[in-house]
Amino acid sequence: MQVYCVNINFVLKRCFMKTLIFGDLSPTYATNPYFEQGDTDTLFTDTLSLFEGNDVNIVNLECALTDSDKIIKKFGPALKACPNTANVLKSIGVDYCSLANNHIFDYGIKGMEDTFMALKSADITYTGFGDNYQDARKNLVIEKDGEKLCFVAVCEHEYSYATNDRMGARGYDEYDTIEDIRKAKEENDCVIVIYHGGKEHCRYPSPRLRKICHAMVNNGADAILCQHSHCIGCYEKYNDSHILYGQGNFHFVKGVNGNPPESWNTLLAVKYDTVSKKIEFIPINNTDNGITLSKGELKDRIMREFEQRNASLLDGTWKDGWHKFCMEMKAQYESVIARALLEENPDLNRQRFAHYLDCEAHLDVFRELFPSWNDTNEK
Repeated sequence: MQVYCVNINFVLKRCFMKTLIFGDLSPTYATNPYFEQGDTDTLFTDTLSLFEGNDVNIVNLECALTDSDKIIKKFGPALKACPNTANVLKSIGVDYCSLANNHIFDYGIKGMEDTFMALKSADITYTGFGDNYQDARKNLVIEKDGEKLCFVAVCEHEYSYATNDRMGARGYDEYDTIEDIRKAKEENDCVIVIYHGGKEHCRYPSPRLRKICHAMVNNGADAILCQHSHCIGCYEKYNDSHILYGQGNFHFVKGVNGNPPESWNTLLAVKYDTVSKKIEFIPINNTDNGITLSKGELKDRIMREFEQRNASLLDGTWKDGWHKFCMEMKAQYESVIARALLEENPDLNRQRFAHYLDCEAHLDVFRELFPSWNDTNEK
């Protein structure tokens, strides 16, 4: 398999790479003017210091960088930002980004052409997107002083994913992705998986998600960061590797409609040392127009609740949290099923239903709400 390989040369020789990983970035009505102006002080405040002194700073770019207004046919919001966003990221120290997410293709081919141009102009290397599925499977490999760090960036299936004959994001595949991770570990010193998936606004993994993360670790992943949920979830150390089920956003202030749930407003920056394999979680919260390091009681509360959810992975009560979340979503999912059977707008409603079956996270909820066992069977 081909890889994108980037060489880094330093005067001071070290044998490890300090890595900073952030979650989803999508400028909003509250922040777009500041991205256009390049006002990093307002956008990032005291978090700017986090980007200093690292060998790798990588974020998930969850929007097209385009002025196009042509949206693909889809359900849900379409996300875009001004092309100058790439220059802003570069100015604070971001050299890499993942495009493996469900919104990167919202503005189609023109949106991607503009995005590639903006990233190239800013000298930011991307991963997780390709001209077709095989092309999208290329890993990002960063080499320094003989050490090789590999990022495997994948997403669940929502509109943006590549096929054999269509450009798109690198979709997760239960066979190919595991094989890609195994090969990556054979060829590199450290493998970090960025998995864009899991149920939005849910602080717990589904049983399927936890199982596949364990499988990825068993095949060579040193760390897995699950993004996309827009909230801080829970963490476990499994077989000496790190799994974070929900990192929260990076920069998605006030969301799409200006009134997101409270959980939207807090997030974690992740620092990772590729040799010691130590991981550090840094709590951050939104401001009116940017983000700031969490302090005082808010910082303590974020980390206290995070640790409580982490403990649930050890005692099994995470399953209760997952089930409760699914039950709260039951009416919505029943509505999707009912509408798929309606004669009014049948194509539209059936397409929505097909989307729910295509997306792994939606299917996880269906499986929790509507199990296929039969009560009349022998026990």
